[in-house]
Amino acid sequence: MRKICLLFFYLLILSVNGFAQRQYSTTDKEAIKYFAQANQSIDEHLYDEAITLLEQAIKADAKFIEAHVQLGDVLRMRRVYKPAITHFLKVIELDPEYNRAIYLKLGEIEVTSAMYEPAQRHLEKYLTYPGITAQNQAYAQKLLADCKFSIDALTHPVAFVPINMGAEINTANDEYLPVATADEGTLIFTRKVNNNEDFYKSIKLNNNWQTAEYLSNIINTPMFNEGAQSVSQDGKYLFFTGCNRPDGLGRCDIYIAQKKGDDWAKPFSLGNPVNTSGWEAQPSISADGRTLYFVSNRKGGYGGYDIWKSTLSDKGWSAPENMGPEINTAYDEQSPFIHPDDNTFYFCSNGWPGMGNKDLFVSRLGKDGKWSKPTNLGYPINSSGDENGLTLTANGSYAFFSSNNLKGFGGYDIYTFELPPSLRPNIVTYVKGTVADKNTKAPLEAAVEIIDLQKNTPVFQDYSSEDGGAFLATLAAGKNYGLNISREGYLFYSDNFSLIGLKDKKAFNISVLLSPIEVGNKVILKNIFFDTNKFELKAESKAELQKLVEFLQLNKTVRIEIAGYTDNVGNEQANVTLSEKRASAVYQYLTASGITATRLVYKGYGEAQPIAPNTTEDERALNRRTEFMIIAK
Repeated sequence: MRKICLLFFYLLILSVNGFAQRQYSTTDKEAIKYFAQANQSIDEHLYDEAITLLEQAIKADAKFIEAHVQLGDVLRMRRVYKPAITHFLKVIELDPEYNRAIYLKLGEIEVTSAMYEPAQRHLEKYLTYPGITAQNQAYAQKLLADCKFSIDALTHPVAFVPINMGAEINTANDEYLPVATADEGTLIFTRKVNNNEDFYKSIKLNNNWQTAEYLSNIINTPMFNEGAQSVSQDGKYLFFTGCNRPDGLGRCDIYIAQKKGDDWAKPFSLGNPVNTSGWEAQPSISADGRTLYFVSNRKGGYGGYDIWKSTLSDKGWSAPENMGPEINTAYDEQSPFIHPDDNTFYFCSNGWPGMGNKDLFVSRLGKDGKWSKPTNLGYPINSSGDENGLTLTANGSYAFFSSNNLKGFGGYDIYTFELPPSLRPNIVTYVKGTVADKNTKAPLEAAVEIIDLQKNTPVFQDYSSEDGGAFLATLAAGKNYGLNISREGYLFYSDNFSLIGLKDKKAFNISVLLSPIEVGNKVILKNIFFDTNKFELKAESKAELQKLVEFLQLNKTVRIEIAGYTDNVGNEQANVTLSEKRASAVYQYLTASGITATRLVYKGYGEAQPIAPNTTEDERALNRRTEFMIIAK
């Protein structure tokens, strides 16, 4: 958009210079006098004065073409579009071939004014002229694509019922860029007061948002602007844009802050290579916290503002990678939002075909690892004005956005609306839990890891909070996940979440009690898998087995018994034999991984010691299990 504005100003100057070098369409001396004075005012950037003088010139001679052109240009630059259109149309009425640039200027502001059919006619006329510059031709083609898309979109509106989020969130000031945690328990947004941007938060209690409060004196500052933020799904990490800070590398940089108890730790800049001497802003962090999407005008882009991404490894953030022509255009792409499914990407753009100015789009990650061609969210979600800053709830049903075009509390207000099903992301739920000592019930800070069992790769790695032992992680449908929670001096905890075929979004809420390493304490290994009546370990068992190896390597004096169990279906003796072979398979894996055999024993218990009745398939599945128990320490 910056490039477009510069182009407009350039065309305006050309108009002034052109008038100085040609004979006017009027001989009225008074009209020419006012026109010359208006040009002088334009040179001095006195645009209101120029408008008045040009109106006087036209009053003196209503057929003064140059005055109509100049007045249309000044009004267009001041974004007073309706009268600008009137003056450009008058030029065409007086002389249709006066200047081909009139058709491009007129088409542009007609698109902005949602006058798509006349805009299409004027742009098509402009493109019939020979010798058009490549830049202007590309821009005219882009506007023409907007017209064709918009004319069709208006006849196929999508469902859109925006709801103001109320006085608890919105005020007479500007509120915008809302983001919510996965459990929708906290909403963080930007509020602009006296030209200073700061973060505020609202907590949801009993399904109602509470009156928003100042987020933190540690993050917010009285001297600098903070905004354009992304919150991790558990609400523990805040990535945000800070501008003109003393520790910054450019005009705007990306910072991160970690939640500590009821407040936040001091934020720090991500530094190189994410931040540069250019402009980096509008971060969006993936659910696993390892991919950061953001906006930059750095070198190597496709034009204007582009969306880039950087990945986190043990060595830090990688050199940012441009998201490529599947997302970026020669114009501006901004406001990225990666949904927690890690496959659905929302952003705004004025480069892809839309309703004019910036529209909201969605792109989906294909199995080939490439992003799909963006889909416009449609009318009336998008309009001829600027739409940006869209974020979604983790469950994907509702979106948040800000607008000053709807009746609200004043300025920009925050709204929510139900997203049409075709525009929603994949189903995502979450696991939310607390970790505590089994004996004392005191909360524990513990390592929490969730693994995609098929790929044997972590999708979440963090610690439960020190003060309350809390954690939260999102889970995308269609996969099986293993959960491991560990802390030095304790047995680890194992759990499994199968989301294959998931159709609802019911969350998993768990309370984990870690047992100290004491003789007799045991762990059910919920992510050890065998095929029916088989004893060969399935590949999905590897992550859990490695967790057990690590536990034994860390606690070198511990001896364990590996126990196998079945349900009560089938022959009792056959079940004992099967369970023993399964326990033996785990034993063999551990010894092959370097664990001394003298530290291990294994036994099959068959259908003995059930932990659930054997009356349903779900109950029998609980009884088919592998455990280990501490027998010496």
